[in-house]
Amino acid sequence: MTSSHARGPYGSITIGNWQGGAYTDDNSGAFTHCAAGASYQSGIFFLVLVGANGNWRLGFSHQSWRLTPGEAFPLALTFDGQQPFNVYGMPIGAQLVAVDMPPNSSLINQFRKARMMTAFAQGQLFQFNLNQTAQLLPSLVNCVASVKKNGLANAGEFAVALPKPAVAAAAAPNAPAPKKAAGQTGTGFVISSNGHVVTNHHVIDGCGEITGNLSGEPPVKLRLVSGDETNDLALLQAPTPFKEVATINQNSVQTGDGVVAIGYPYHGLLTSDFTVTTGIVSSLSGIFNDTRHLQISAAVQPGNSGGPLLDFTGAVVGVVSGKLDALKVARATGNIPENINFAIKTGALRDFLDNSVVMYRVTERREMKKETAEIAKSARGFTLLISCTANEQNASAKKQGN
Repeated sequence: MTSSHARGPYGSITIGNWQGGAYTDDNSGAFTHCAAGASYQSGIFFLVLVGANGNWRLGFSHQSWRLTPGEAFPLALTFDGQQPFNVYGMPIGAQLVAVDMPPNSSLINQFRKARMMTAFAQGQLFQFNLNQTAQLLPSLVNCVASVKKNGLANAGEFAVALPKPAVAAAAAPNAPAPKKAAGQTGTGFVISSNGHVVTNHHVIDGCGEITGNLSGEPPVKLRLVSGDETNDLALLQAPTPFKEVATINQNSVQTGDGVVAIGYPYHGLLTSDFTVTTGIVSSLSGIFNDTRHLQISAAVQPGNSGGPLLDFTGAVVGVVSGKLDALKVARATGNIPENINFAIKTGALRDFLDNSVVMYRVTERREMKKETAEIAKSARGFTLLISCTANEQNASAKKQGN
């Protein structure tokens, strides 16, 4: 770990905001490790280290911390909203914490592939954008191997370039056709004053670049903050805040209450603007009595998924998630079902936002009912078309109602 007992860097590792190189023991002069770090807006300096013996470590430091060296504490690391890894942080100085990474573990693989990492310890949550870690980790390994082989005197730039995709040769007669990129769209809505956007997980599952745009506005790039595949929710974030933010109704919706669904079904085929449909809450549970969902009669189509379900005050009472597969039901029962659609309840939504440490707005009193046109006008400011590119296999596997 780079500290007062280490000297360097020798050579360099320069990858985006990551800077580092090789280090030696300040007393013996022996090579000890390669490391690179980056500073974050939170004031935390984040360090990734590979020792001469091949061990991995993460390091976190902040000038305001007052830690007790040697007193380890539990720490949970989460990558792209997946299941957390429970590890231990070991203070090795008043302002520096080290986290040992088990060798050849899934934790290292998750770290290498992830775009976002959160660290939760002692009641505090910290977020880290993991840009270019796929290039950083092999560069650190290259640094260790190069120094052990060639010595510090020959240290240079240790960063290694990621391999470029190979240009495909003429396909063999029986070779499978390559997967094609396919565009997919859905709906999302602004949920915080920090530019956070909610949509369905299946809308962005398997996507590369994700964009969102309000009606009549240019698209903005969105990054994935966290996802919950079980409850079919995803949290995205824009680089800058939006002017309007949706409000969640803190009162429970009831069977028979009127609702308004806003979304972008069949975008570009029917219309480029969003559509508005109305209906009622038909049931307080979904398929097989799934109490996480509402059954609604408001018509939804492919492209509506992830959009806001609003009550007649204009507050969010659900997240549109899909419709019943009419063909499957018709084959099973001989009857074609009508107006059976589903939305995720705000209880699951609020739990998801709380776990993602996102501040959102709730109604504090019962508002006056509004006309549908007024509700739609207000929703225009916080409802987005979500677009992304996914490979054809993923795109074909989406739920009906996407």
